[in-house]
Amino acid sequence: MLEVVAGVILDPTSGSGKILACQRPPGKSLAGKWEFPGGKIEPGETPQDALARELTEELGIQVQVDLSPAAALSPVIWDYGKGGSIIRLIPYLCCLTADSPAPIPAEHSAILWAGSEDIRTLDWGAADLPILEEIVAKGLLGR
Repeated sequence: MLEVVAGVILDPTSGSGKILACQRPPGKSLAGKWEFPGGKIEPGETPQDALARELTEELGIQVQVDLSPAAALSPVIWDYGKGGSIIRLIPYLCCLTADSPAPIPAEHSAILWAGSEDIRTLDWGAADLPILEEIVAKGLLGR
């Protein structure tokens, strides 16, 4: 099973209730689908270290991961079928650090700060949907 992390990044605008959604680029698997950014955990990395590395590589940002019990999100086991990998997607709620630059889509075709109305119009990757449902259930999204 492939261990993968995902960052549910809250909008730094105080109280906006938006999260960062990233669109996968053409030519990659799940092209055009929206996802929470992140990637594979490399040997010797903690999930939090992998998330920090991946978010810096993909978006040029630094984040603070919320490890409090109240912020815990459930991992998702997902089988893409057709001989693809089974992944364990570990989501973390996080926010930009005070000195982080704004995100730039270095490895995505688009990024969007999405509220509850926006997320329903995006075509999300299937593995991200249970995370999205949990975020909605916890009341983390605003308009």
